[in-house]
Amino acid sequence: MPFDVRDFPGAPPGERAASSRNRRLVASWLFAICGMILVMVVLGGVTRLTGSGLSIMEWAPLSGILPPLSHADWEKLFALYKQIPQYRLEHAGFGLSGFQRIFWLEWLHRFWGRLIGVAFFAPLVWFWATGRIERRLRLRLALIFLLGGAQGAVGWFMVESGFFPDSISVSPYRLAVHLALALALYAALLWTALGLVQPNRQMVAAGAPLRVLLLLCCVLVVLTIVAGSFVAGTHAGFEYNTFPLMEGRLVPANYARLAPFVRNLTENPAAVQFDHRLLATLTALITAFTAIFAAITRVPPMARAATGALGGLVGLQYSLGIATLLLVVPVPLAAAHQACAVLVLTASLVALHALRRLPARRKSRVRPALAE
Repeated sequence: MPFDVRDFPGAPPGERAASSRNRRLVASWLFAICGMILVMVVLGGVTRLTGSGLSIMEWAPLSGILPPLSHADWEKLFALYKQIPQYRLEHAGFGLSGFQRIFWLEWLHRFWGRLIGVAFFAPLVWFWATGRIERRLRLRLALIFLLGGAQGAVGWFMVESGFFPDSISVSPYRLAVHLALALALYAALLWTALGLVQPNRQMVAAGAPLRVLLLLCCVLVVLTIVAGSFVAGTHAGFEYNTFPLMEGRLVPANYARLAPFVRNLTENPAAVQFDHRLLATLTALITAFTAIFAAITRVPPMARAATGALGGLVGLQYSLGIATLLLVVPVPLAAAHQACAVLVLTASLVALHALRRLPARRKSRVRPALAE
C-alpha cells in the first residue's frame, strides 16, 4: 500500500523514502508474527481437542526445547503422565505409542510458542539498534514482548489446573484467560502493523456512524470468542448437538440449574452453549447490517472492503460452528472454526483501523537505515 509523503513533513526526499522502507519492513515483520500467532491458536485448539495438552508434566522454558532422545527418556515422561487423573480416567492402557502421539502435539505447540518469542525478540533488537523503529513504538513493542513472555507462564498456569484430583482437562477459566491474552497480543501487533502501512489521512465525516457499528462488531466478536472458550473448557459442544433448538427447546430446560445463577454462565454446559449461540447469532446479524451499511455509504475503500470481508467471514464462521456442533466436534472442523474466529477478529480490526480518528501529524523520528 502506498505511503503518503506528507507523513514525513520537512524531511529531505531521501530520508522520507528511507522512512517509508523502514515502515514497510517493520510492518512486514509484525504481520508475520501475527500469522505465527494464528497458527499457535490453531495448534492450541488441536492439543485441547485431542487431549494432548496435559502430556508434558513439566514447564521447562529452556531444556524443554529438546524432545526425548532415548527410550529411557520416553519411559520417564510416560511414567510421570501415568500419575495424573487424565491417564487413569481416559487413557489407561493406551501404551507408550499412544502417549507419544499426544506428546508430539503438545511439544509442537510449546516449540512454536518459543519460536514466536525468538522471531519477535531478535528482529526487535536489530530494528531498534539500527533505528528502523519509531521512538513512539519502542515502548509499545517492548511491552508486547513482555506480555508474550507472560503468556508462556499463563499457559503453564492453565495446564497445571489439569493435574488436580479427578480432573481430566484444564480449568475453563484459565483456558479463557490464555486465549484472551493470545488474541490481545495478536490485536496489538495487528493494529501496530496497520498503523505503519496505512496512509496517515483524516477520514471523512461520513465514516463516523460506520465506526460506531464496527466498534459494536468488535465487542461482539470478542465476547463471542470468549464465550466459545468456555464452550471448549466445559466440553459443551458435545451436548445438544442439534440446531437451532436444544433438545426441542429454544432455551434448554436446565439453563439455570446451578446456584448462584452467575455460575451457569461459565460452568453449566447448557447455559454456556446457549449463550455462545445467542452471541454468535447477534454478531452475525449486526455484522450483516454493518456490511450493507458500508456498501451504501460513502466511506474509504479499505473500510468498505474490510467490512464486506467481515460480513462474509462471520457467515462462514457461523456455518462452521453449526457444522461442528451437528457433527459432534470433529477435530479438523473445530480447528477450522477456531482459525476462522481469528480471521473474523482480523477483519473487524482492519475495518475499524481504516476509520480511526487520527491526531495531528507529527514529524517522523525514524532515521534512515544505517546501511543505506
